[in-house]
Amino acid sequence: MGMLAGKTALVTGASRGIGRAVALRLAAEGALVAVHYGADAEAAGETVARIEGAGGHAFAVRARFGGADALDRLFAGLTAGLAGRGLDVLVNNAGIPSTTPVGQVTPQELERVLAVNVAAPFFVVQRALPLLNDGGRIVNMGSTASRFAVTTQLAYTISKAALEAMAPTLANELGRRGITVNTVAPGAVRTDMTAGYTSVPEFVAQLEAMTALGRLGEPEDVADVVAFLAGPQGRWVTGQTIDVSGGTWLGPLMPA
Repeated sequence: MGMLAGKTALVTGASRGIGRAVALRLAAEGALVAVHYGADAEAAGETVARIEGAGGHAFAVRARFGGADALDRLFAGLTAGLAGRGLDVLVNNAGIPSTTPVGQVTPQELERVLAVNVAAPFFVVQRALPLLNDGGRIVNMGSTASRFAVTTQLAYTISKAALEAMAPTLANELGRRGITVNTVAPGAVRTDMTAGYTSVPEFVAQLEAMTALGRLGEPEDVADVVAFLAGPQGRWVTGQTIDVSGGTWLGPLMPA
């Protein structure tokens, strides 16, 4: 039996990339996983099929964040799939990128990024509180973008810094119920969302050169840390941001 046997989990943005890896990992540990997706039903179905093919249990829930009825759709599908059970693990992974230089960011783009990357996870947590079982886990997906400068993703950086700022206060408020709240901050990870630069050998070489462990991350690298925080061994960690970047930009690498 896995460490999450008998538990339930919601992973937002679980149809692909890091979200899919997290959903697969939690399901492998025994959790019933709600696989949230925004638009790609086929990809979400593949995530569910992979979980079930490995002997796990999952169901898909569609809700396009940023829309007026997104939360209602999400929680209607979630409560139906849970069939009267509470929620033990909430992973706020869904997010969108922004690679626009500061001088070209429009009010509409910034509003959209903040709506999906900050407002959506905030209100998902708010709506989930009555469902969350005591001793539950909340994990928000941040980014190393909040600790070093990348000029072409300022709007994204702002959104991830705001998301990261939620954890300490939520952890303090929910701690008496035994609920932990943490942020996982990946660095560069090979996913379809990052394919625009992770497919360029010269750019990959630059990223690897500034990473202590000398490679890009894989979705499973992040999923393993989320699973630790979601499981019993993460019970005494709360209000923290966990850097999962292989040591990206810790300082200049000195010659041997």
